[in-house]
Amino acid sequence: MASYDLVVIGTGPGGYVCAIRAAQLGMKVAVVEKNATLGGTCLNVGCMPSKALLHASELFEESGHSFAKMGITVGKPSLDLPAMMAFKQEGIDGNVKGVEFLMKKNKIDVLRGTGRVVASGKVEVKAADGKAETVETRNIVIATGSDVAKLKGIEIDEKRVVSSTGALALDKVPGKLLIVGAGVIGLELGSVWRRLGAQVTVVEFLDRILPGMDGEVARQFQRLLEKQGFAFRLGAKVTGINSSGATLKVQVEPAAGGAAETLEADVVLVAIGRAPHTEGLGLKEAGVALDGRGRVEIDHHFATNVPGIYAIGDVVRGPMLAHKAEDEGVAVAEILAGQAGHVNYDVIPGVVYTTPEVASVGKTEEDLKEAGVAYNVGKFPFTANGRSKVNQTTDGFVKILADAKTDRVLGCHIIGREAGEMIHEACVLMEFGGSAEDLARTCHAHPTRSEAVKEAALAVAKRAIHM
Repeated sequence: MASYDLVVIGTGPGGYVCAIRAAQLGMKVAVVEKNATLGGTCLNVGCMPSKALLHASELFEESGHSFAKMGITVGKPSLDLPAMMAFKQEGIDGNVKGVEFLMKKNKIDVLRGTGRVVASGKVEVKAADGKAETVETRNIVIATGSDVAKLKGIEIDEKRVVSSTGALALDKVPGKLLIVGAGVIGLELGSVWRRLGAQVTVVEFLDRILPGMDGEVARQFQRLLEKQGFAFRLGAKVTGINSSGATLKVQVEPAAGGAAETLEADVVLVAIGRAPHTEGLGLKEAGVALDGRGRVEIDHHFATNVPGIYAIGDVVRGPMLAHKAEDEGVAVAEILAGQAGHVNYDVIPGVVYTTPEVASVGKTEEDLKEAGVAYNVGKFPFTANGRSKVNQTTDGFVKILADAKTDRVLGCHIIGREAGEMIHEACVLMEFGGSAEDLARTCHAHPTRSEAVKEAALAVAKRAIHM
């Protein structure tokens, strides 16, 4: 029987990063992966392929609508969807091979099959052909990620009623795409297919889009999406789909109750969130406790109630984000090595990779009001940013929330081009407990979009220069 210091079940961003850090710290490590390729949902059917299609579809739209304004004359672009999907797959293959290389480089054994916790210190790996082996290990980390959350009464066939997985692999552009859920996944994939020619309608149970993000940001973002052609049905729910005809008949009712209406669609994307993947892992039999939402319960050191078993990523509490899982993977590996692994959950950025992008870190205005924290707001629009003006990318703004007494930055929210890149100077500042004045006094290169972050920091003290 093979023996390890650590066995990680799952090779998504949390799992493979945990394994690498543990190997760097001198542990003998193995990872267990049930799929043919490493990298989990993120690299194979999530974050990375969606960004490839977002990038390609953005260029497709720009070539047809923006190039002429810049003096670039091209013919009307035509879509070769199979070639675009091949472009997406090339990116997936490159990333997956990169993870495989990192496993070999760090001398990490890859055990192919479905992992099951037999007991503390023992993991069974069942291969696709049914053969099973059991390995011994001092520690186990569960990093099995999440699955698509199901909508009651709706069957996903990945052809006409699809999850995010199917929405990344459609063989033609749907005439009408109906999306259930106005969260990050739905809006990103809706953006892809709208740019390629689909009519997009989003049905959301709540009375707003992007639940959990700053309310002002969500409202302006919705207006921008509507200008792009999105239609929203907020405060509504999908109660049934009739797939017997050539088009889907989607039953939509007010969330608060009332008369139903029927909407037609060629494809329905169910994007109501994700659920932790814990089935088939043997957790109940091993005595590992789960919470009411099916997540693995852990303490502040990522330990479950069973000694030697830990859990990270989407399968535990907190935002379901790849970078959160990565940081947890590093932290638990360092804790197992006797170091002080730690994750600051107050400084985990979130990004919506649409055009424009939406990026957020820290507290929203709603959070601060609910907590009774006095705060100051500094805002700066991209319409007043020189680089954005000359590039004609002026949608959006930067918003900084600072403690009214200490000036410490508590949150930063950005709508705009490259918002996902700009958010990180706010993250670094917040990690060091920095103030809005610290940010305002930091020299920013001109002309850059990032100057809008400095101006928003200046605006906290009502001294923005260019507004």
